[in-house]
Amino acid sequence: MKNSLKRFVPKGYLPFINKDGYLKKEPQLVNEVLTTKTNKLVNTIQDIFNQIPIVDGMCLSFHHHLRNGDYIINLVMAEVKARGLKNITIAPSSIFPIHEPLVELLEDETITSIYTNYINGPVADIVSAGALKNLLVMDTHGGRARAIQAGEIKIDVAFLAVPTADKAGNGNGFEGKSACGSLGYAIPDLLYAKHKVIITDNLVPKVPRAEIEAKYVDYVLVVNEIGDSKGIVSGTTRPTKDPIQQIIAKNTALLIEDLGLVKPGLSFQTGAGGISLLVAKHLATMMQEKQIKGSFASGGITAFLVQMLEENLFEKLYDVQCFDLEAVRSYKENPNHLPLSAITYASPYAKAIIEDLDIVILGATEIDQDFNVNVTTDSFNRIIGGSGGHSDTARASKVSIITTNLVKSRLPILKNEITTITTPGETIDCVVTERGIAINPKRVDLIEKLKDSKLNILPIEELIQTALKITGVPKEIKRSNKPVGLVRYLDGSIIDTIFKNE
Repeated sequence: MKNSLKRFVPKGYLPFINKDGYLKKEPQLVNEVLTTKTNKLVNTIQDIFNQIPIVDGMCLSFHHHLRNGDYIINLVMAEVKARGLKNITIAPSSIFPIHEPLVELLEDETITSIYTNYINGPVADIVSAGALKNLLVMDTHGGRARAIQAGEIKIDVAFLAVPTADKAGNGNGFEGKSACGSLGYAIPDLLYAKHKVIITDNLVPKVPRAEIEAKYVDYVLVVNEIGDSKGIVSGTTRPTKDPIQQIIAKNTALLIEDLGLVKPGLSFQTGAGGISLLVAKHLATMMQEKQIKGSFASGGITAFLVQMLEENLFEKLYDVQCFDLEAVRSYKENPNHLPLSAITYASPYAKAIIEDLDIVILGATEIDQDFNVNVTTDSFNRIIGGSGGHSDTARASKVSIITTNLVKSRLPILKNEITTITTPGETIDCVVTERGIAINPKRVDLIEKLKDSKLNILPIEELIQTALKITGVPKEIKRSNKPVGLVRYLDGSIIDTIFKNE
């Protein structure tokens, strides 16, 4: 069995955890008096800036359900720039290549602080180069929700891209031309920001199924387009056809079976990458052969998990974001495809769904001999991503499994020391590569279950040496002493520091 949350926090502090190791009672909402206006329409983005008003030094937040199809961050920050505002903090749940216009705003110190869970593309590159005045703070999905609830991230104005809304402020994400599915990562912002603004491109007389409740909303703005819903597609969205990755996926499925986890009531989460989807496909076959029905799958939902639900292999899907348009369709139509907020997904203030996970399948950029995992930077110390739900689900699940090639692009993925720690090794249970499987020595229970397994189970040190024999020892990447970012754990403690390259 895994230990309590307190056991897994590396260095740092536990400011919101009591003597029993559990988080204290959830804080009250910022706005105790909820709005009852029935018409919150404003004509322009300028009207919103004037009425609030938005001034220097504020914190503006955004959600990422339109992912690389999002237009709202750029829309809002263009108005910030036009007004000459400075010292702005932004707190988007993720940043993608489409947000390249923010680069200029970092350079001229319009934006001086960023809180996010994931960052990729030109903005990540310029932060890696040291252009952000203050340190980038990278949270987990659950950690961002906690930080907002606790008031560590004090949001002045939350701008919520909502595909369908009415003038009272009710809204949902599964209808309209920009439908993107669940709006789970927007919910902490909706509940705890001082001012909440819906931006939609589909105004209807009344929203019958509202994910966004009008009582929390202050303003509604209608624009021509909030984004391109095709931009939500993540990963390959198809099971891998790469022969090496097919070996990894097959052995992962056999590992799950050998651990006795393919049983009634199974709960499961995986990503949208090719290996993960093929693991899910093998798992589905096993469940069908054994006539087993799982309890739920959760997290970011793909067409493949939708198929498993429709084939009666799971009772429910709990959806915090949709990774493709088939998931959006299912979320709209299937009563067993349920919404999940970032709070009920992974916040330690809630009875989060991930606390009931049996298995999570995760990826890695780098893994070290202590099972620490990096998904924040690449081997050249460039920021390329972030935890998202990686460290949240690794901590909470009964068994966390990393699947990866031993070597990628002539670089070892398993190595003695990694560039950045995203997820502490104490929470990683198994690492599956094409050359063998490593089990964390702390999981003596899993080692005992696998003592008669025919799988190639090896010490992680042996896998590292195999990788280095293939690639040679990589040249050390020199980093300066200037920090550019912090990686935070669920509770707010610091896991690692990101340094500027020399």
